[in-house]
Amino acid sequence: MIKTDILIIGAGPTGLFTVFEAGLLKLRCHLIDALPQPGGQCSEIYPKKPIYDIPAYPEILAGDLVDKLMEQIQPFEPGFTLGERAETLEKQQDGSFIVTTNKGKQHQAPVVVIAGGLGSFEPRKPQLEHISQFEDKGVVYMIKDPEVYRDKKVVIAGGGDSALDWAIFLSSVAAEVSLVHRRNEFRGALDSVEKARELAQIGKITLFTEAEVSELHGKERLGAVVIRPNDKTVTPTYLETDYFIPLFGLSPKLGPIGNWGLEIEKNAIKVNNARDYQTNIPGVFAIGDVNTYEGKLKLILSGFHEAAVMCQYAYQIINPNKRYVMKYTTVGGIQGFDGSKKEAKKEVVQAIA
Repeated sequence: MIKTDILIIGAGPTGLFTVFEAGLLKLRCHLIDALPQPGGQCSEIYPKKPIYDIPAYPEILAGDLVDKLMEQIQPFEPGFTLGERAETLEKQQDGSFIVTTNKGKQHQAPVVVIAGGLGSFEPRKPQLEHISQFEDKGVVYMIKDPEVYRDKKVVIAGGGDSALDWAIFLSSVAAEVSLVHRRNEFRGALDSVEKARELAQIGKITLFTEAEVSELHGKERLGAVVIRPNDKTVTPTYLETDYFIPLFGLSPKLGPIGNWGLEIEKNAIKVNNARDYQTNIPGVFAIGDVNTYEGKLKLILSGFHEAAVMCQYAYQIINPNKRYVMKYTTVGGIQGFDGSKKEAKKEVVQAIA
């Protein structure tokens, strides 16, 4: 039995940052994640994708963000159960919870925090004949390492942020990049749409709008696709390619968490955002993309904020007879459980009269 103060389900960015906020309160954390390494989607799906909305980082690769978070939480010595899925939640007579994984490993804590992002997920696949025979042989649904596509011919399908962002990024890596979307209007950020159209004008991206990939061709691996316009009077395009990457989003599933008696709305967990991000089960919190409330923004920085607030209330559950007085890290520094301490910098500001 693994015992801890806060048991975190999900080791993505929000779950990792929870360790830091809990550590400032002298609370120990243990994390469970079905993936074999920390980082969630940032590590598993797009480690080389740049992120632009993390404070103080004009641009940071998703994988690098995870590395920085791991460095930040190192003084607080979190435990990890990786490659195992949280299967059951059982409340004990003393008010604590036991969470058991699919491999039978048990964890006990007075507070459980669900930070599972989108939950378990799988890519939405286009309905194309023979697509399964080309999977991992030219057809891929997630870009992990852009270097795989260096000097290759790539066809991307989709109209959202992922399709636009990767088309823009790979335009400086691949030999040829074609972006196919069934409509003329894209769903992604306006600046990304404008950038993609600018790259199309100078020949760095070939845009096929109001069209779809309708056929895949090849022998042992993918060799070409057929792009069919919505206007049936227009001749389809036979395009040689090394890779076809349909980016139609992910189909999220809560998995076993959906059977824990939590209040669910549109595949997300409802929480009390007016106070502490607690679920309908006292002592069980949900933060990050896995939760929902009025005005919810599914951003990493929103998850960071929710983690900070949640930890203050978790402290009260774990230490009901203690009163915590918050101290800014700029004043008190950071002290790890091993006694190591990062001192706050003392700066003297001289006023000039």
